[in-house]
Parts: sequence; structure tokens; C-alpha cells
Amino acid sequence: MTHDPNCLFCKIVAGQIPSKKVYEDEDILAFHDIHPWAPVHVLIIPKRHIASMSDVTEAEAVLLGKMTALGPRLMKELGVTNGFRHVINTGPDGGQEVLHLHLHVMGGPRPWLKG
Repeated sequence: MTHDPNCLFCKIVAGQIPSKKVYEDEDILAFHDIHPWAPVHVLIIPKRHIASMSDVTEAEAVLLGKMTALGPRLMKELGVTNGFRHVINTGPDGGQEVLHLHLHVMGGPRPWLKG
């Protein structure tokens, strides 16, 4: 499935729900998390609906590489200079709250709210 009409992040991709975008291209969208855990907290998502890392195959290797490579660039652009984290929660026991693959990229001065 390339789009789930009931998915919060698919609705953000479609422009039905506003977001504070920091990056967008034909494959991915990055925006500020509305409940940040850190001073700078962005989500990088594929525009195509992929529910979680459990659904990823080798066919998504380039997409995932593109997503992870974008993280350092965004942190630099957003003024994070002393380190950051990449986190992907997978499934209910992994802490995934929205069933659309998303990469959290968090940085800024410690202490953070979580993590």
C-alpha cells in the first residue's frame, strides 16, 4: 500500500494535517515532532506508507539510507553541534505509537525529557 487514508502521517504527507516541515523531496518528508523529547526533535518519514521496520525489505534499503543520511544534515541546519540520536521504534513493544515508519532525530543540550 502506498497510502493509508486512516494514517496520521499519510495525512501529513497529503497536506490534510499541517506540520512544521524542515525537508521534503519526492520520497521523504521531515518535520518537527509535536511532542518533542529533546530541544530539537524531527521526524523523517517515507512518503509511501510503510507501517514499521517489520515491513521493510531489501527493496527499501536505498530509502532507509536516504532517511538516515538526512539526519546529520538536518541537525547541522537546525544548530545541533554536540551530538544527536537516531531512533526507530518498531511495533507496540518497541514503543511505536504511529503505524507509519518514522525515524526520530533528536539533539540539543541535555537533559532531555526522555531517552
